[in-house]
Amino acid sequence: MRSDKTKKGLERMPNRALLYGTGISFSHMRRPFIGIASSFTDLIPGHINMRELERFIERGIEAGGGTPFIFGVPGICDGIAMGHSGMKYSLPSRELIADIIETVAEAHSLDGLVLLTNCDKINPGMLMGALRINIPTIVVTAGPMLSGHFGKKRLSLVRDTFEAVGRFKKGEINEKERQILEMEACPSPGACQGLYTANTTACLIETMGISLPLCATTPAVLSRKKRIAYESGKIIVELVKKNIKIRDIVNKNALENAIRVDMALGGSTNTVLHLMAIAYEANIDLTLKDFDRISKTTPCIARLRPAGDYFMEDLDYAGGIPAVLKKLLSKLKDNSTVSGKTIKEIAKSATIFDEDVIKSLDEPYYPEGGIAILWGNLAEDGCVVKQSAVDKDMLKFEGEAKVFNSEEEAMKAILGGKIKKKSVVVIRYEGPSGGPGMREMLSPTSAIVGMGLQKSVALITDGRFSGGTRGPCIGHISPEASAGGLIAYLRDKDRILIDIPKRKIAVRLTKGEIDKRKREMKVLTPKVKSGYLYRYSQLVRSASTGAVFYKQKA
Repeated sequence: MRSDKTKKGLERMPNRALLYGTGISFSHMRRPFIGIASSFTDLIPGHINMRELERFIERGIEAGGGTPFIFGVPGICDGIAMGHSGMKYSLPSRELIADIIETVAEAHSLDGLVLLTNCDKINPGMLMGALRINIPTIVVTAGPMLSGHFGKKRLSLVRDTFEAVGRFKKGEINEKERQILEMEACPSPGACQGLYTANTTACLIETMGISLPLCATTPAVLSRKKRIAYESGKIIVELVKKNIKIRDIVNKNALENAIRVDMALGGSTNTVLHLMAIAYEANIDLTLKDFDRISKTTPCIARLRPAGDYFMEDLDYAGGIPAVLKKLLSKLKDNSTVSGKTIKEIAKSATIFDEDVIKSLDEPYYPEGGIAILWGNLAEDGCVVKQSAVDKDMLKFEGEAKVFNSEEEAMKAILGGKIKKKSVVVIRYEGPSGGPGMREMLSPTSAIVGMGLQKSVALITDGRFSGGTRGPCIGHISPEASAGGLIAYLRDKDRILIDIPKRKIAVRLTKGEIDKRKREMKVLTPKVKSGYLYRYSQLVRSASTGAVFYKQKA
């Protein structure tokens, strides 16, 4: 066992003494040491139920013959960090979390890991750290939140708070209604109710085979979630005994299956960043072209919020990820999972309870996958759009640029009524390095929807979008402005063409005009000059690579 280096031999007498100081028994010392990386925090609704889940994971590890040790991992709630400088820390926290997993597991020579996680950057960050050290690992995602209610109307965070800001500004809802939405939109523990980043990444983790069937969609408040936690605790000990490491499961087949399910569900555009970062830590070659290739051959068979009106609980009642896999069976690559079954065995044994929530490949909601990758002079290295959440009349659009150098500037203009129809809002210097931190733009995109402009206004940025974004919103423009991408040289009234079916994005400028602007206009330097964000800005690579750090590959 890996942990033998901390507990075996005469020279490890001091080490053992300290371990006994934690309260473990003599028999515990002989068992595999299993780390429970818990991201419990009172700050995030998706994580407040984790104290209970820790107990059930511990029970499972003990029942399986292991010795459990809980250690803490930080978490940021993107929704709470949204719309202000706090969002600069969200994506950078992914790299910190990966470093923490590596550091604790290596320093204490843990034999295996249970990753207890749930939200946004915490899910991929934990997985990245585990892949880096490549030890037996299983993931328990804490589950989605239940829908809220306003009378018979079901509520979700994005549509009924973020977008409600614009509706309130327009006078469509009054103060009393606004207060009810604010209080009732998030009624329980769990990750926000739609197919936003947290729930999308949970679905992809299950698809990759690194969590148990139904883990991703089981609501946080259900007892089934506790049983999944318990069984995960038992299984991790078996994985250690059989020496089944995380890279034995998370391979190229697993990643391509994850992309396939992502496209079929119409998941968050953030998954493009995260799956590439996960691939990078696993030393697997994965590029934007892989996403677009798979998207073109994968119909979108679900319409959860924000693209549609279904919730995560509806997907769970319809059969969860196993039911989605069953629909995609002919397109999947078989692969092992932590459950002991292959991914195709899980798919074949699944039951589909609702054909409206999970459509057939022959009668999909959208003929291609939920995400499209665009290229052109504005994005030579690519950019990303959730095409399944774009109105069909906006799939091809041309408009005049309205350029802003920060999210705050753009938000002020949108709420101030300064954005007119046939405009393309450009938000630059919000990329991984230039932001720094590549902030999500849910506030401006939601304000555009709330003010009824989503069928007449587009938005492009070198930042990124929440999984809750809908409409013609294009993110991850690469190269970013601070790296000298063409987005840095745009001016108001430039004509910008967006053609999603043809995968094109371009500004109508001659080469001579572009060269002239590059001589005349200066690229702005990163906005933060000290602390972690400054170090992050110096280390981070382009969004087109997953916004990973520069480093030497193993």
